[in-house]
Amino acid sequence: MSYVGPEFDPSPPPKRGVGRPITVAVAALVPTCLAGWLVYQATSGPGGDDPARSLPASPSASTGQSVPSEPGSPTPSASGKDDKGDKDNKKDGEGKGDGNDSSTKPPASRPAANGPLKGRTVVIDPGHNPGNFRHATEINRKVDIGTNSKECDTTGTSTNDGYTEAEFTLDLAHRLRALLEKQGATVKLTQDGDRPWGPCVDERARIGNKAGADAVVSLHADGSGAGNRGYHVIMPGKVRSGAADTSAIVIPSKELGERIAGKFVEVTGSAPSNYIGDGTGLDTRTDLGGLNLSTVPKVFVECGNMRDAKDSALLRSGAWRQKAARGISEGIEGFLRG
Repeated sequence: MSYVGPEFDPSPPPKRGVGRPITVAVAALVPTCLAGWLVYQATSGPGGDDPARSLPASPSASTGQSVPSEPGSPTPSASGKDDKGDKDNKKDGEGKGDGNDSSTKPPASRPAANGPLKGRTVVIDPGHNPGNFRHATEINRKVDIGTNSKECDTTGTSTNDGYTEAEFTLDLAHRLRALLEKQGATVKLTQDGDRPWGPCVDERARIGNKAGADAVVSLHADGSGAGNRGYHVIMPGKVRSGAADTSAIVIPSKELGERIAGKFVEVTGSAPSNYIGDGTGLDTRTDLGGLNLSTVPKVFVECGNMRDAKDSALLRSGAWRQKAARGISEGIEGFLRG
Protein backbone atom coordinates (compact mmCIF):
# COMPACT_ATOMS: atom_id res chain seq x y z
CA MET A 1 0.00 0.00 0.00
CA SER A 2 1.27 3.49 -0.84
CA TYR A 3 0.37 6.73 0.86
CA VAL A 4 -0.07 10.17 -0.67
CA GLY A 5 0.10 13.21 1.56
CA PRO A 6 2.10 16.25 2.51
CA GLU A 7 5.13 14.15 3.38
CA PHE A 8 4.71 11.57 0.63
CA ASP A 9 4.14 13.54 -2.56
CA PRO A 10 5.58 11.62 -5.48
CA SER A 11 8.48 13.17 -7.31
CA PRO A 12 7.50 15.01 -10.51
CA PRO A 13 7.91 12.81 -13.61
CA PRO A 14 10.95 13.52 -15.75
CA LYS A 15 10.39 15.41 -18.98
CA ARG A 16 10.32 13.19 -22.04
CA GLY A 17 10.36 13.73 -25.78
CA VAL A 18 7.20 14.08 -27.88
CA GLY A 19 7.54 10.63 -29.54
CA ARG A 20 7.19 8.72 -26.30
CA PRO A 21 3.46 9.50 -25.60
CA ILE A 22 2.49 8.50 -29.17
CA THR A 23 4.21 5.16 -28.78
CA VAL A 24 2.42 4.51 -25.48
CA ALA A 25 -0.97 5.49 -26.93
CA VAL A 26 -0.58 3.12 -29.89
CA ALA A 27 0.49 0.30 -27.59
CA ALA A 28 -2.60 0.83 -25.42
CA LEU A 29 -4.93 0.90 -28.45
CA VAL A 30 -3.97 -2.56 -29.73
CA PRO A 31 -5.33 -4.62 -26.79
CA THR A 32 -8.46 -2.43 -26.70
CA CYS A 33 -9.26 -3.22 -30.35
CA LEU A 34 -8.54 -6.91 -29.77
CA ALA A 35 -10.92 -6.99 -26.81
CA GLY A 36 -13.65 -5.32 -28.88
CA TRP A 37 -13.30 -7.91 -31.65
CA LEU A 38 -13.60 -10.76 -29.13
CA VAL A 39 -16.81 -9.27 -27.67
CA TYR A 40 -18.27 -8.98 -31.17
CA GLN A 41 -17.51 -12.66 -31.89
CA ALA A 42 -19.09 -13.71 -28.63
CA THR A 43 -22.29 -11.74 -29.14
CA SER A 44 -23.01 -12.36 -32.82
CA GLY A 45 -23.86 -15.63 -34.52
CA PRO A 46 -21.70 -17.32 -37.14
CA GLY A 47 -21.55 -15.16 -40.25
CA GLY A 48 -23.71 -12.56 -38.49
CA ASP A 49 -26.99 -14.28 -39.55
CA ASP A 50 -27.82 -15.93 -36.25
CA PRO A 51 -29.62 -13.97 -33.54
CA ALA A 52 -27.38 -12.13 -31.14
CA ARG A 53 -26.37 -14.04 -28.01
CA SER A 54 -26.08 -12.61 -24.54
CA LEU A 55 -22.88 -13.07 -22.65
CA PRO A 56 -23.26 -15.24 -19.57
CA ALA A 57 -23.67 -13.13 -16.45
CA SER A 58 -23.13 -13.82 -12.81
CA PRO A 59 -26.60 -14.75 -11.46
CA SER A 60 -26.55 -12.34 -8.56
CA ALA A 61 -23.62 -10.06 -9.17
CA SER A 62 -25.66 -6.97 -9.98
CA THR A 63 -28.89 -7.58 -8.04
CA GLY A 64 -27.75 -9.51 -5.00
CA GLN A 65 -30.78 -11.83 -5.50
CA SER A 66 -30.79 -15.60 -5.64
CA VAL A 67 -31.07 -17.42 -8.95
CA PRO A 68 -34.72 -18.29 -9.73
CA SER A 69 -35.67 -21.93 -10.23
CA GLU A 70 -36.45 -23.26 -13.66
CA PRO A 71 -40.02 -22.60 -14.79
CA GLY A 72 -42.33 -25.05 -13.06
CA SER A 73 -39.77 -26.13 -10.49
CA PRO A 74 -40.65 -25.67 -6.80
CA THR A 75 -38.59 -23.18 -4.87
CA PRO A 76 -37.60 -24.74 -1.55
CA SER A 77 -38.05 -22.74 1.62
CA ALA A 78 -35.32 -22.24 4.16
CA SER A 79 -36.51 -25.27 6.09
CA GLY A 80 -36.37 -27.51 3.01
CA LYS A 81 -40.17 -27.89 2.90
CA ASP A 82 -42.49 -26.34 0.39
CA ASP A 83 -44.65 -23.36 1.32
CA LYS A 84 -47.55 -25.56 2.34
CA GLY A 85 -45.55 -27.50 4.90
CA ASP A 86 -46.63 -31.02 5.77
CA LYS A 87 -49.75 -30.37 7.81
CA ASP A 88 -51.84 -32.39 5.34
CA ASN A 89 -49.60 -35.44 5.79
CA LYS A 90 -49.10 -35.63 2.02
CA LYS A 91 -48.05 -39.13 1.07
CA ASP A 92 -48.79 -41.72 -1.58
CA GLY A 93 -48.77 -39.25 -4.44
CA GLU A 94 -50.87 -36.59 -2.75
CA GLY A 95 -50.75 -32.86 -3.38
CA LYS A 96 -50.00 -31.14 -6.66
CA GLY A 97 -48.77 -34.29 -8.36
CA ASP A 98 -52.13 -36.00 -8.30
CA GLY A 99 -54.10 -32.87 -9.15
CA ASN A 100 -55.91 -33.13 -5.96
CA ASP A 101 -54.25 -30.42 -3.90
CA SER A 102 -57.01 -29.53 -1.39
CA SER A 103 -55.68 -25.96 -0.97
CA THR A 104 -56.19 -25.04 -4.67
CA LYS A 105 -59.30 -22.90 -5.32
CA PRO A 106 -61.37 -24.03 -8.34
CA PRO A 107 -62.65 -21.63 -11.00
CA ALA A 108 -66.07 -20.09 -10.33
CA SER A 109 -67.73 -22.08 -13.11
CA ARG A 110 -66.56 -25.23 -14.82
CA PRO A 111 -68.09 -26.40 -18.11
CA ALA A 112 -69.28 -29.98 -17.95
CA ALA A 113 -67.40 -32.53 -20.02
CA ASN A 114 -69.11 -34.97 -22.34
CA GLY A 115 -69.83 -38.25 -20.63
CA PRO A 116 -72.55 -40.57 -19.33
CA LEU A 117 -73.54 -38.07 -16.61
CA LYS A 118 -73.87 -35.08 -18.96
CA GLY A 119 -76.90 -33.04 -17.90
CA ARG A 120 -76.91 -34.44 -14.34
CA THR A 121 -76.21 -32.31 -11.27
CA VAL A 122 -74.51 -33.68 -8.16
CA VAL A 123 -74.06 -31.68 -4.96
CA ILE A 124 -71.19 -32.70 -2.69
CA ASP A 125 -71.45 -31.61 0.92
CA PRO A 126 -68.06 -31.71 2.72
CA GLY A 127 -69.02 -32.09 6.35
CA HIS A 128 -68.13 -29.30 8.80
CA ASN A 129 -65.65 -26.53 8.01
CA PRO A 130 -61.99 -26.08 9.01
CA GLY A 131 -62.87 -22.66 10.50
CA ASN A 132 -65.80 -23.81 12.66
CA PHE A 133 -63.72 -24.08 15.83
CA ARG A 134 -63.03 -20.32 15.65
CA HIS A 135 -66.75 -19.49 15.44
CA ALA A 136 -68.38 -21.23 18.38
CA THR A 137 -71.14 -18.62 18.76
CA GLU A 138 -72.22 -18.90 15.14
CA ILE A 139 -72.20 -22.69 14.86
CA ASN A 140 -73.86 -23.25 18.25
CA ARG A 141 -76.99 -21.25 17.45
CA LYS A 142 -80.05 -23.43 16.91
CA VAL A 143 -81.76 -23.95 13.54
CA ASP A 144 -85.06 -25.63 12.74
CA ILE A 145 -84.74 -29.12 11.23
CA GLY A 146 -88.44 -29.86 11.11
CA THR A 147 -88.67 -32.37 13.95
CA ASN A 148 -86.85 -30.13 16.44
CA SER A 149 -84.00 -27.62 16.67
CA LYS A 150 -80.31 -28.48 16.46
CA GLU A 151 -76.99 -26.68 16.39
CA CYS A 152 -76.18 -24.89 13.14
CA ASP A 153 -73.07 -27.06 12.72
CA THR A 154 -70.27 -28.66 14.72
CA THR A 155 -66.49 -28.75 14.53
CA GLY A 156 -66.48 -32.44 13.62
CA THR A 157 -64.04 -34.98 15.00
CA SER A 158 -60.35 -35.70 14.36
CA THR A 159 -57.76 -38.43 14.56
CA ASN A 160 -55.79 -38.77 17.76
CA ASP A 161 -52.88 -36.92 16.15
CA GLY A 162 -54.98 -33.99 14.99
CA TYR A 163 -56.04 -34.68 11.39
CA THR A 164 -59.50 -33.12 11.36
CA GLU A 165 -62.67 -34.41 9.84
CA ALA A 166 -63.11 -31.07 8.06
CA GLU A 167 -59.72 -31.46 6.34
CA PHE A 168 -60.57 -35.01 5.37
CA THR A 169 -63.99 -34.23 3.92
CA LEU A 170 -62.76 -31.29 1.87
CA ASP A 171 -59.93 -33.29 0.33
CA LEU A 172 -62.28 -36.18 -0.43
CA ALA A 173 -64.80 -33.75 -1.96
CA HIS A 174 -62.16 -32.44 -4.38
CA ARG A 175 -61.26 -35.95 -5.46
CA LEU A 176 -64.90 -36.94 -5.88
CA ARG A 177 -65.70 -33.79 -7.85
CA ALA A 178 -62.86 -34.47 -10.29
CA LEU A 179 -64.10 -38.01 -10.96
CA LEU A 180 -67.72 -36.97 -11.46
CA GLU A 181 -66.80 -34.09 -13.75
CA LYS A 182 -64.85 -36.49 -15.95
CA GLN A 183 -68.13 -38.38 -16.36
CA GLY A 184 -69.83 -35.18 -17.53
CA ALA A 185 -71.70 -34.27 -14.34
CA THR A 186 -72.19 -30.71 -13.17
CA VAL A 187 -70.85 -30.69 -9.62
CA LYS A 188 -71.50 -28.13 -6.88
CA LEU A 189 -69.99 -28.01 -3.39
CA THR A 190 -71.85 -26.66 -0.37
CA GLN A 191 -68.56 -25.15 0.83
CA ASP A 192 -65.02 -25.23 -0.48
CA GLY A 193 -63.03 -23.77 2.38
CA ASP A 194 -64.12 -20.40 0.97
CA ARG A 195 -66.13 -19.22 3.96
CA PRO A 196 -65.05 -18.74 7.59
CA TRP A 197 -67.58 -21.19 9.05
CA GLY A 198 -70.60 -23.32 8.18
CA PRO A 199 -72.86 -23.41 6.33
CA CYS A 200 -75.52 -24.45 8.81
CA VAL A 201 -77.21 -27.80 8.27
CA ASP A 202 -80.43 -26.21 7.02
CA GLU A 203 -78.51 -24.13 4.46
CA ARG A 204 -76.63 -27.22 3.31
CA ALA A 205 -79.97 -28.84 2.54
CA ARG A 206 -81.22 -25.73 0.74
CA ILE A 207 -78.13 -25.65 -1.51
CA GLY A 208 -78.94 -29.11 -2.83
CA ASN A 209 -82.63 -28.30 -3.17
CA LYS A 210 -82.00 -25.03 -5.02
CA ALA A 211 -79.60 -26.76 -7.42
CA GLY A 212 -82.30 -29.29 -8.30
CA ALA A 213 -79.66 -31.95 -7.67
CA ASP A 214 -80.12 -35.44 -8.98
CA ALA A 215 -78.11 -36.66 -6.00
CA VAL A 216 -76.53 -35.12 -2.91
CA VAL A 217 -73.80 -36.81 -0.88
CA SER A 218 -72.62 -35.48 2.48
CA LEU A 219 -69.11 -36.63 3.36
CA HIS A 220 -68.08 -37.44 6.92
CA ALA A 221 -65.87 -39.56 9.16
CA ASP A 222 -67.02 -40.87 12.52
CA GLY A 223 -65.59 -40.27 15.99
CA SER A 224 -66.49 -43.48 17.80
CA GLY A 225 -64.43 -45.55 20.25
CA ALA A 226 -61.28 -47.48 19.41
CA GLY A 227 -62.05 -50.90 17.96
CA ASN A 228 -65.15 -49.63 16.18
CA ARG A 229 -64.26 -49.81 12.49
CA GLY A 230 -65.68 -49.56 9.01
CA TYR A 231 -67.86 -47.30 6.88
CA HIS A 232 -71.59 -46.79 6.89
CA VAL A 233 -74.07 -44.85 4.76
CA ILE A 234 -76.88 -42.91 6.47
CA MET A 235 -80.19 -42.60 4.64
CA PRO A 236 -83.22 -40.47 5.50
CA GLY A 237 -86.16 -42.04 7.27
CA LYS A 238 -89.72 -40.89 6.68
CA VAL A 239 -90.29 -37.50 8.30
CA ARG A 240 -93.24 -35.17 7.91
CA SER A 241 -93.06 -32.41 10.48
CA GLY A 242 -92.86 -28.66 10.13
CA ALA A 243 -90.49 -27.76 7.29
CA ALA A 244 -89.39 -31.37 6.90
CA ASP A 245 -91.05 -33.77 4.47
CA THR A 246 -88.93 -36.65 3.20
CA SER A 247 -91.83 -38.62 1.72
CA ALA A 248 -90.64 -38.19 -1.86
CA ILE A 249 -86.97 -38.94 -1.27
CA VAL A 250 -86.92 -41.91 1.09
CA ILE A 251 -87.02 -44.55 -1.66
CA PRO A 252 -84.56 -42.96 -4.12
CA SER A 253 -82.21 -42.04 -1.25
CA LYS A 254 -82.23 -45.67 -0.13
CA GLU A 255 -81.27 -46.76 -3.63
CA LEU A 256 -78.50 -44.14 -3.73
CA GLY A 257 -77.21 -45.33 -0.35
CA GLU A 258 -77.22 -48.98 -1.35
CA ARG A 259 -75.37 -48.23 -4.58
CA ILE A 260 -72.68 -46.26 -2.77
CA ALA A 261 -72.29 -48.84 0.01
CA GLY A 262 -71.84 -51.64 -2.53
CA LYS A 263 -69.23 -49.81 -4.57
CA PHE A 264 -67.43 -48.45 -1.50
CA VAL A 265 -66.66 -51.92 -0.14
CA GLU A 266 -65.77 -53.17 -3.61
CA VAL A 267 -63.28 -50.41 -4.42
CA THR A 268 -61.72 -49.67 -1.01
CA GLY A 269 -61.78 -53.16 0.47
CA SER A 270 -62.98 -51.65 3.76
CA ALA A 271 -65.57 -53.64 5.65
CA PRO A 272 -68.98 -52.28 6.59
CA SER A 273 -69.25 -50.85 10.09
CA ASN A 274 -68.97 -53.36 12.91
CA TYR A 275 -70.90 -51.10 15.30
CA ILE A 276 -73.71 -49.52 13.20
CA GLY A 277 -76.04 -51.10 10.66
CA ASP A 278 -75.79 -54.75 11.73
CA GLY A 279 -73.05 -55.45 9.22
CA THR A 280 -74.93 -53.98 6.24
CA GLY A 281 -73.10 -50.65 6.15
CA LEU A 282 -76.52 -48.95 6.01
CA ASP A 283 -78.29 -46.87 8.64
CA THR A 284 -81.56 -44.91 8.59
CA ARG A 285 -82.05 -41.77 10.70
CA THR A 286 -84.66 -39.07 11.21
CA ASP A 287 -82.65 -36.69 13.42
CA LEU A 288 -80.31 -35.12 10.85
CA GLY A 289 -81.33 -31.73 9.50
CA GLY A 290 -79.32 -32.15 6.33
CA LEU A 291 -81.51 -35.15 5.45
CA ASN A 292 -84.82 -34.03 6.96
CA LEU A 293 -84.86 -30.78 5.01
CA SER A 294 -83.72 -32.22 1.70
CA THR A 295 -86.21 -32.45 -1.17
CA VAL A 296 -83.79 -34.32 -3.43
CA PRO A 297 -82.18 -37.77 -2.97
CA LYS A 298 -79.47 -37.45 -0.33
CA VAL A 299 -77.28 -39.61 1.89
CA PHE A 300 -74.42 -39.20 4.37
CA VAL A 301 -71.28 -41.34 3.98
CA GLU A 302 -69.31 -42.00 7.17
CA CYS A 303 -66.07 -43.26 5.63
CA GLY A 304 -64.52 -44.71 8.78
CA ASN A 305 -63.77 -44.09 12.44
CA MET A 306 -61.10 -41.43 13.00
CA ARG A 307 -60.58 -42.58 16.60
CA ASP A 308 -59.55 -46.10 15.66
CA ALA A 309 -55.85 -46.46 14.80
CA LYS A 310 -56.39 -48.76 11.82
CA ASP A 311 -59.21 -46.72 10.32
CA SER A 312 -57.28 -43.53 11.01
CA ALA A 313 -54.32 -44.81 8.99
CA LEU A 314 -56.63 -45.38 6.02
CA LEU A 315 -58.33 -42.02 6.30
CA ARG A 316 -54.95 -40.26 6.35
CA SER A 317 -53.75 -42.07 3.24
CA GLY A 318 -54.11 -40.17 -0.04
CA ALA A 319 -54.15 -43.44 -1.96
CA TRP A 320 -57.03 -44.73 0.15
CA ARG A 321 -58.95 -41.45 -0.11
CA GLN A 322 -58.70 -41.72 -3.88
CA LYS A 323 -60.20 -45.21 -3.68
CA ALA A 324 -62.96 -43.89 -1.43
CA ALA A 325 -63.73 -41.14 -3.92
CA ARG A 326 -63.87 -43.68 -6.74
CA GLY A 327 -66.18 -45.97 -4.80
CA ILE A 328 -68.58 -43.13 -4.01
CA SER A 329 -68.38 -41.84 -7.58
CA GLU A 330 -69.19 -45.23 -9.07
CA GLY A 331 -72.09 -45.61 -6.65
CA ILE A 332 -73.50 -42.23 -7.70
CA GLU A 333 -73.02 -43.06 -11.38
CA GLY A 334 -74.82 -46.39 -10.96
CA PHE A 335 -77.71 -44.63 -9.24
CA LEU A 336 -78.02 -41.91 -11.88
CA ARG A 337 -77.78 -44.26 -14.82
CA GLY A 338 -80.30 -46.69 -13.31
